Amino acid sequence: MAASVLKVALTGLSKCVRHTCSPMLRTISTSTPLCQGIPGSVWKLGRLNHIAIAVPDMEKATALYRDVLGAQVSDKVPLPEHGVYTVFVELGNTKLELLHPLGEKSPIAGFLQKNKSGGMHHICIEVDDISAAIVDLKARNIRTLSAEPRIGAHGKPVMFLHPKDCDGVLVELEQA
Repeated sequence: MAASVLKVALTGLSKCVRHTCSPMLRTISTSTPLCQGIPGSVWKLGRLNHIAIAVPDMEKATALYRDVLGAQVSDKVPLPEHGVYTVFVELGNTKLELLHPLGEKSPIAGFLQKNKSGGMHHICIEVDDISAAIVDLKARNIRTLSAEPRIGAHGKPVMFLHPKDCDGVLVELEQA
């Protein structure tokens, strides 16, 4: 069944309507979540956990969020299995994850070579069943960056999805 669509008229169009122009409408989808309505799908996409930002200078970036913007920040934590140092910035409704290279094979080092000032690296979205999500997404030809989930910065299983299959965005799924 096709998703219902709600049309909402934009304000300030009365002049156009008086001249018999069609008013501009914004379409808002009220479709069901990705996994609903698909036979055998047993997982759900959850909330945005964090946005990760690669930074060339961790101390400077941490000071910006803590001292200038007044945010609560975590200690710097090394994650050698991922090749990064992390600092989390609490925002209330989500977090920022500051990433800095750890070791020669760090994926963040390569990112910073291409983006000298740093920048957004990935988004992380929670899922209620990461194993089911991986099986389902692979069946839909969404590539993953590793064969199996690994333990992420929050001590939970994570899986990265290939950006070429996700509209140019590196997506991290994390077990809720």
